[in-house]
Amino acid sequence: MELDAAREAERIGEQARRASERAADGFARMGTVNGTAETGDGAVRVVVAPGGLLTEVRLTHAALRSGTDALAQQIVALAHTATRRAGDRMYRVLSPVLGPAGDATLASLGYEPLPEDEDDEDGGYSVLGRG
Repeated sequence: MELDAAREAERIGEQARRASERAADGFARMGTVNGTAETGDGAVRVVVAPGGLLTEVRLTHAALRSGTDALAQQIVALAHTATRRAGDRMYRVLSPVLGPAGDATLASLGYEPLPEDEDDEDGGYSVLGRG
């Protein structure tokens, strides 16, 4: 019985190592995994990490003319869009590694593919023309 447990532990360890290598390869191909969204005029641009942590907010002088409430609403809306894009990128890297059984786990983390009609011309990863 101990021999079977040792073999099973070795098999599981090997599966984990291969999955880790596939994930690392996917992240290397994808590059930086984040999400970006920008207003149509480029006045407001946000970048988020997977999960929605804001890592960058860029504002032009034109963005400041819309007033604080409107600007805050734009930033929140853009951050939401960017978060969905970051989740899509994470999904595209991790789904092939985890397989169909992992999709529910990815979805619970907010890592879901974007519907095709939400992709922009750059595959849904760059800017959203929002004004």
